[in-house]
Amino acid sequence: MSLSLITVNVGAPSLDRARRQLRWLADRGEDVLVLTETKATAGSQFLAEEFTSAGYAVTFPDHTPGELGVMIVSKLASTPDPLGAAMDYLPARAAGVVLDTTDGPLRVVGAYVPSRDATLVKTERKTIWIQRFHQALDSTATDAPLLLLGDLNVLEPTHTPTHRGQFAPFEYGFYTGLTERHGLVDLFRHLHPNAVEHSWARRADLGYRYDHAHGSRVLAQRLTACEYVHETREAGIDGARLTDHSGLAVCLALTATSALLTSDPATAVTHAEPEPTLF
Repeated sequence: MSLSLITVNVGAPSLDRARRQLRWLADRGEDVLVLTETKATAGSQFLAEEFTSAGYAVTFPDHTPGELGVMIVSKLASTPDPLGAAMDYLPARAAGVVLDTTDGPLRVVGAYVPSRDATLVKTERKTIWIQRFHQALDSTATDAPLLLLGDLNVLEPTHTPTHRGQFAPFEYGFYTGLTERHGLVDLFRHLHPNAVEHSWARRADLGYRYDHAHGSRVLAQRLTACEYVHETREAGIDGARLTDHSGLAVCLALTATSALLTSDPATAVTHAEPEPTLF
C-alpha cells in the first residue's frame, strides 16, 4: 500500500476559481491535500466547506482578515499536530495533522512562508516567522517522522537559475536548516539530484522552485515518487489557469489505517441551486 499527498498553492482563490480548483482536486487520487495561500474569503471557505460536507477531515486555522495561510484536507482520520499550537506569530501560515499508519504515527505539516520585498517591514516579518517556525519544530519534535509540504518562498542555494542577489543569507539558511537543524531531507532532490524544475515562473526562462517537500530520513527511505504537477499552471478550456503554481505530489510506501468514508466534494449540495418544482 502507499500513502499519497500533494501540495498546491491555490492563490487566495475567488469563489469562481475555487469551484474550478475543487473539481480538479476532487479528481486527484491523493489521500492528503496541503493547500497554501488560503485566505479568510469566500473562495477558501468554499473549499473548506465542500470538503467537510463530503466527509474529509479539514484543518483550516483561523485566518485574521487579510492574512494568508494553510489548509490541510485529508481522506484519512487525523488529530491536530502540536506544531500548530506552538506557532505564535502569523499562526495561520503553518498547520499540522497526525495520521495513523501501520508503522506508527506520521506528522504532516503544511507551511506557507511569508514572501518579502526590499522593505524592512516585510524582511523583518519573514525573518521573525522563520525563527518562530524553527522554534516550533524544535519544541514539538518527537520520534514520529515528519513530512513538511508547502510553498516555502525560498530556493535551494544551488538553484538553477541562480537568481543571484534576490535572496538573503537568512533565507538560504532556512532551507539548509531544515536538514542541518531538523534532519529533514529535500525529497524531490533525494530522487532527482540534478533535475531542473520550477514551480512558479514570471517568465518561462526565469523559474523558481518555491514549492517543497521535506521529510525525516526514514521517510526518504520510504519515498517512491516526488514529482511536480505542472498542469495547474496551464490554461484550461476557458483560457484560465487554476493557479500560478505547480503542485508537488509525494508518494510513500506507508499504509494508512484510518480511512474516512468520503464522497465526491464537487457534487456536494451545500452550494447547489434548488431543484425546480413542477407545481
